[in-house]
Amino acid sequence: MEIEIATLGGYEEVGRQMTAVRAGDDIVIFDMGLNLSKVLIHDNVETEKMHSLDLIDMGAIPDDRVMSELEGDVQAIVPTHGHLDHIAGIPKLAHRYDAPIVGSPYTIELVRQQIEDEGKFQVDNDLVKMQAGGTMAIGDSEQVEMEFVNVTHSIIDAINPVLHTPEGAIVYGLDKRLDHTPVIGDPIDMDRFREIGRQDEGVLCYIEDCTNAGRKGRTPSEAYAKKHVEDTLTSMEDYSGGIVATTFSSHIARVKTLVEYAREIGRQPILLGRSMEKYSGTAERLDFVDFQDDIGMYGHRKSVNRAFKRIMKEGKGNFLPIVTGHQGEPRAMLTRMGRGETPYEMDDGDKIVFSASVIPEPTNEGQRYQSEQLLRMQGARIYDDIHVSGHLREEGHYEMLDALQPQHLIPGHQTLKGRSPYVDLATSQGYKLGRDVHVTQNGSVIQLVE
Repeated sequence: MEIEIATLGGYEEVGRQMTAVRAGDDIVIFDMGLNLSKVLIHDNVETEKMHSLDLIDMGAIPDDRVMSELEGDVQAIVPTHGHLDHIAGIPKLAHRYDAPIVGSPYTIELVRQQIEDEGKFQVDNDLVKMQAGGTMAIGDSEQVEMEFVNVTHSIIDAINPVLHTPEGAIVYGLDKRLDHTPVIGDPIDMDRFREIGRQDEGVLCYIEDCTNAGRKGRTPSEAYAKKHVEDTLTSMEDYSGGIVATTFSSHIARVKTLVEYAREIGRQPILLGRSMEKYSGTAERLDFVDFQDDIGMYGHRKSVNRAFKRIMKEGKGNFLPIVTGHQGEPRAMLTRMGRGETPYEMDDGDKIVFSASVIPEPTNEGQRYQSEQLLRMQGARIYDDIHVSGHLREEGHYEMLDALQPQHLIPGHQTLKGRSPYVDLATSQGYKLGRDVHVTQNGSVIQLVE
């Protein structure tokens, strides 16, 4: 069976992930993402109203024209998790393919909301939910099957899809850490990865995320981040002024931890910002988390302002607002607080807890710096990097190679420079660049089996 892999997005940057795998006459697309930094550098861009061709020209979504070179039919579009760099291209590109969108339940709910917000294209693809551990036949050949393997990442319900073919398995391994003690959900299913690696046909190809490949050691568990949050917030227990926390809105485990320790130090948690309301509300409706009835959750401007006025009236020391804006996004809540655009008044000594790291990209770094400076000018104290990453470091990559023993490797999710540490690791394990390690660019097609 012929096997080809088209690398459409995320092979020259961190963002706009998209990869297509052709096995015989059947094609599966993994991820259709957005490179948010290409959008944020423009003022007042509303992507939901834009044409896909304009977004492709901006470098914001994948250029999928190379798909016409693949001889086969797209049978499924598979987002691996709900981060925007993996799903936010779907409203712009999915309608071009007569195929269902298949994902885990939380991911599909987020995709549904993305599609409902789309203002330019009609996206009628069926939405199909499949749990981790589930399988489905691909095409009519009865030779290709897709499986979801449970992984742990900085968003709940993440999976790594595996395409089983007569030539071996193709493991799409983007975005995970080896977390054996997650705060929400099951540990990563390393037993299943090892089983796949020991199957007769083995693993033909492993496509891997290189975000943190250059960092030594292993990525700590989310349980480690929970301890860090506990240590930070309990150290502020005697402070009677304002404490504000921010994190990734989609990081439900971290939001849950912040909510728990807000209560632990005697403050009422209150979630503020449209993304915070969207992701947490969806997780609660799907029973991934129970925030209890007394938590406030507000997204619209008027309701957020009412919440801030209540906080100021009843005393900042009674509340812990958990807000959007951890990357310094210009329209996010914390940035607006820094600019003095909300009823929340900052006082000298008030504390801002960033339970997130800066995504290593110039736009984010610049915006975050600006946000922090605005907060400092109002007297705020900054508590930075109360966080663990959702991406593998060097030893995690080593464990995955040992478990899967793949014949071919395709490093992605990074720039060329960012992928070099992974190539170094692979060559130290006997792989050879150009023979079985394929360093590729966006818009390329790699033929693994003729």
